[in-house]
Amino acid sequence: MAVVAVWKCDRDGAMFDNKKDAEEHDKMLELAANITSLIERHIDGISEDAGEEIGLLLAKRREVLAKACKGKPEMLLDEDEAPAEQPQAGESQGENEADDRVTPLAANQ
Repeated sequence: MAVVAVWKCDRDGAMFDNKKDAEEHDKMLELAANITSLIERHIDGISEDAGEEIGLLLAKRREVLAKACKGKPEMLLDEDEAPAEQPQAGESQGENEADDRVTPLAANQ
């Protein structure tokens, strides 16, 4: 039996094949949490869910947002610049590509 090292993000449970991707995802989630906190402090009446969605959106698109702030606001409207989707909680990075390498375990009946 082979042993495969994976890194799991404590914040959302996402799993990664390498430490670099896991740390990048964790930094993105930390940025999203801080943006959410900023939004909730300065916008009255915003729901927690809406604040989190906005925070995640801005954190995921931070590179494009930075370019827009540096004088290229049209970058925000360009859908081709959208980053690749990050795995959701419980998914691993590249899960679709790795399906043939992973043997699912079944519970004893």
